[in-house]
Amino acid sequence: MSKLDIEQFACLTDNYAVLIHDEEAGVTASIDAPDAEAILKRLEAKGWKLTHLLVTHHHNDHTGGNLALKQATGCKVIGPAGEAERIPGLDEAVKEGDVVPFGNFEIKVLDTPGHTIGHIAYWIPDARVAFVGDTLFAMGAGRIFEGNAEIMWTSLKKLMELPPNTEIYCGHEYTVANARFALTIDPENLALQNRAKEVDQLRDLGKPTLPTRIDRELETNPFLRPHVTAIRARLGMPYEPDWKVFAEIRERKNKA
Repeated sequence: MSKLDIEQFACLTDNYAVLIHDEEAGVTASIDAPDAEAILKRLEAKGWKLTHLLVTHHHNDHTGGNLALKQATGCKVIGPAGEAERIPGLDEAVKEGDVVPFGNFEIKVLDTPGHTIGHIAYWIPDARVAFVGDTLFAMGAGRIFEGNAEIMWTSLKKLMELPPNTEIYCGHEYTVANARFALTIDPENLALQNRAKEVDQLRDLGKPTLPTRIDRELETNPFLRPHVTAIRARLGMPYEPDWKVFAEIRERKNKA
């Protein structure tokens, strides 16, 4: 099986840029375009030529570099059909069920609305990796700007159903703050306690806390655990549907 090289690096204030590369096929994609200059520098350092730009959603800290990257490299800009008119330089609009060919790999598109109404994620089953933009974070979930809690919960459930060993790349380094909040919702969770210490150590060393994995999130992310009896008891919501418990957790995080 071909190898997918993945290069993640910090840019802007707390964004991550991610490049994926299939050496055998000679193709390289950027997941979103937070900072064109930083991405072009990394491409040059790696000796890779950008062929694809895969956009998750329209926010400027994910699309601000679209036009500069397209002009500099001639890359094909692919993005969410539900936000097509808001994606600079868009060449191909995609939605759930679509597959983007990428060298020896197939990239499956998942609709994950909530943070924005047309947000999408990109899943590469053969590489056991997904790029989820601002829908899911390590021990966190995206703010709900254009959808509602029920829509966002449906999107998160879709990601929860990916294979447990799927590595998850997110748009931002929010993990330390997310861990501190998570401990207010699920304080007796030993896996969460241990992970919070681990991420503090990583950040103290200047290392990223991402990617994460689906199985780790299912164990430690309170946004994915509204069914847990202890969390429901702490929130005083023993019998509410999962999405309403999720909504309460999201509201508390908004005010944290």
